[in-house]
Amino acid sequence: MPFDLLVSALVAGVLLGGFYAAVTVGISIAFGILDIVNIAHPAFIILGSYIAYILNAQFGIDPVIAGIIALPAFYVLGAAVYQVYYVSFEKRGKEALSGLAFFFGLLFITEVLLILQFGVDYRYVQAGYIDNNLGKFLGLSQSLPKLIAELPMRMLVPCVMSILMFGVLLIVIKRTFIGRAIMAVSQDALALQLMGADPVRIKRIAFAISIATAAMAGAFLIIIQPVEPSVGREYIGRVFAICVLGGMGSLTGTLIAAVLLGVAESLTATFYGPSWAPAVSFGLLLLTLAFRPSGIMGR
Repeated sequence: MPFDLLVSALVAGVLLGGFYAAVTVGISIAFGILDIVNIAHPAFIILGSYIAYILNAQFGIDPVIAGIIALPAFYVLGAAVYQVYYVSFEKRGKEALSGLAFFFGLLFITEVLLILQFGVDYRYVQAGYIDNNLGKFLGLSQSLPKLIAELPMRMLVPCVMSILMFGVLLIVIKRTFIGRAIMAVSQDALALQLMGADPVRIKRIAFAISIATAAMAGAFLIIIQPVEPSVGREYIGRVFAICVLGGMGSLTGTLIAAVLLGVAESLTATFYGPSWAPAVSFGLLLLTLAFRPSGIMGR
């Protein structure tokens, strides 16, 4: 096994894992904390990709900035979706099967609407760093170590921004009243209500935050690769595998699990072929359920 190839695969896996963390954090909040099986989350990510594409193509806005601009709109969208879900299913105690069908419907409706509007052609964004590596982008190719200089910016930027987004979310969850209430509502909603907080309002805020993260994840996705409306289906299995592997409701565990899965997929694709990489997600999920059902950081 060539050492240089191994190191390159490990680095690529870490960068891929950073992106997977951004894709999964919304599921970690919705499914891990709120117990809402939002299988439509990848569709919202693809919607975020198309928003970034429109802003980039029409106004020349950097895709990362486009994702930040879209955050408030996605927050409002998430609050509206949760309100419909709560009134129609959760309030009536029918969230298990009917709620799952509701999110299935959202997944396919979003995909169909995107196909009707944009077709099935792949769309991509343009930015000065996307086709460059770190050394070329900084103009320091000769003075940086080869491995660092050759880091692809199209993977490095999403990874770094994902970690920053995780940092902000962790501060919100651990240092603010809303964040502590979000964690509390998953443990004892009645106790939270006795303390003067409305559990439904807290859940609505938490779900809205989970959908808002999809705006950023979508922007990162279209930086990494061109997108078309059905590409989100590739991530449904991965995001739930990462969420369970990291530990239900643990953002730190989600980040660790995402990096582990990214490294595992990168090593598999490098030494055994890309066709085997998707099987790694479900293999790790099965092993986790068999030997540590609570996940890496689960209690």
